[in-house]
Amino acid sequence: MLGKKKEEKNKELNILEEDLKEDKLPEVTGSDEWMEEYEGQLAIDVYQTGSEVVIKAPIAGVKPEDIDIAINDDVVTVKGERKQEKEIKQEDYYCQECYWGAFSRSVILPVGVAAEKAKASFKDGILTVTLPKASVAKSKKIKVRSV
Repeated sequence: MLGKKKEEKNKELNILEEDLKEDKLPEVTGSDEWMEEYEGQLAIDVYQTGSEVVIKAPIAGVKPEDIDIAINDDVVTVKGERKQEKEIKQEDYYCQECYWGAFSRSVILPVGVAAEKAKASFKDGILTVTLPKASVAKSKKIKVRSV
């Protein structure tokens, strides 16, 4: 029984691999205008400790001053742009996996944070955003009385 399940799983993985191999960016002749409107999605890790929420993102090839971080209510958005140093013709690529251009990522925070105390650092191509958790409001029961 286990052998059959493993065989089915391998078959599913092979189909998925074939689908991924055939997956290509849309081809647009004569213009790269569509790329100006496309925005890549930043890969991130989000975790929490007892006192803070931490967001980590590998952002190679971008200067810290070119990264924009905004906190609005319960959403953190990281934006930037990775620029190529020189123009390379599409037909000259053997393999192209790196994303060049504008990127962003928004994260809905799992808990309330003190946005005014947030900090960001950039070391060895890794962005770390530290968001202290907001102090927890004390709960209170309210008795309903008739008027």
